[in-house]
Amino acid sequence: MAENSKRKWIIAIIAIALVIVLALLLTGRGHGPRVQVAAVTREDLTSAITSNGKVEPVAPMTARAEFATFVTEVKATEGQAVHRGQVILVLDDADIRAQLSQARANLLAAKTDLQNGRTGGPPDEVAQLQGDLANAQTQVANLERSQQALQGLLAKQAATQDEVAQNAAALATARANLQTLQQKKAALGQRSTVTVESAGLRVKQAQDQVTALEQKVNSATVVAATDGTLYSLPVRKNDFVKVGDILAEMADLRQVRVRAFVDEPDLGALAANQVVQVTWDAMPGRVWTGKIEQVPKQVVPRGSRSVGEVICSIDNDKLELLPNINVAVRILVHELHGVLVIPRGAVNLENGQHFAYLVKDGIVSRKNITIGIASAEKYELLSGLAADDQVVIRTESVLQDGMIVRTSEAK
Repeated sequence: MAENSKRKWIIAIIAIALVIVLALLLTGRGHGPRVQVAAVTREDLTSAITSNGKVEPVAPMTARAEFATFVTEVKATEGQAVHRGQVILVLDDADIRAQLSQARANLLAAKTDLQNGRTGGPPDEVAQLQGDLANAQTQVANLERSQQALQGLLAKQAATQDEVAQNAAALATARANLQTLQQKKAALGQRSTVTVESAGLRVKQAQDQVTALEQKVNSATVVAATDGTLYSLPVRKNDFVKVGDILAEMADLRQVRVRAFVDEPDLGALAANQVVQVTWDAMPGRVWTGKIEQVPKQVVPRGSRSVGEVICSIDNDKLELLPNINVAVRILVHELHGVLVIPRGAVNLENGQHFAYLVKDGIVSRKNITIGIASAEKYELLSGLAADDQVVIRTESVLQDGMIVRTSEAK
């Protein structure tokens, strides 16, 4: 009987203890901290770099003034579609044409001097000198024969000494004249050699001047080099333009280039042909796509930033993007399909180890995890949790392993 009574007391004590523990558990469950939770899911994940950039034409044609003058005609309007060979504007080139005429005359004179130098001198002077030389040579030859004949006659006493002396004097004079003419011919040849060199330089200088002036005359009529859009026309009729002033800018804007300014820490993830998305505040909701053409080889300062300039080609078939506008750029670095992902707010880091708080049946447990690439809102989850696991989004409450919490779905 005493044994049975003792047993009943033990059972009663155990029952009371169980009731107390259950009450404590229920009480604790009702008063645990409230946390927001989200599920680990399986979905597509895109890792992207966002930055800003500027639109540029791919192959712009810029017409600049090659001489100072006035604009006489403007035959197009800014923003207009133009065709190859179409006249855009005309400059006053009267002064340049006058300079060109004088330069052509100078060129002709230099070519004449060069030709004369190569042939020994001016044709009339050369002809006169050759005639004089021939006459002098003939005279000397005749007088030499006469001198021989007179000396023979003098020996036979058929001629006088005076006749021989007079002929000898005439022969000496003829020989001196011939020598003078021969010296003139040699001097003319030397002058011709010098003339060839100097005239050759003058011909080159005059030809260069003619070519330069012809180019300026041609530049006075600005024409479209190809089909495209005249996106800049800063001059008007009767405006005065200086050398180097921009007259017109045009390009085929169906394909444009965006120069994206990417911060230095993000440059290592870039590669050619990565997909690029461009948006413009002036046309909200519109997205233009393209790809990276060239990754930067250096970084440059841009304000307070250190950036690499990434060259991207963008489709602009509707001609909506304009040169020199500022745009937002999104570069798709990685794109994965059907991978486990976890919200960024659920990932914590301590001593180099990433972890998350798993909530199951209202109880928290800490789980070490491994993450991969990241998007703006989520990480790729490589290990540590499974699909549909509920994890705590970052909270102000201090959580501990085994803690009881109240949960609500994160919005």
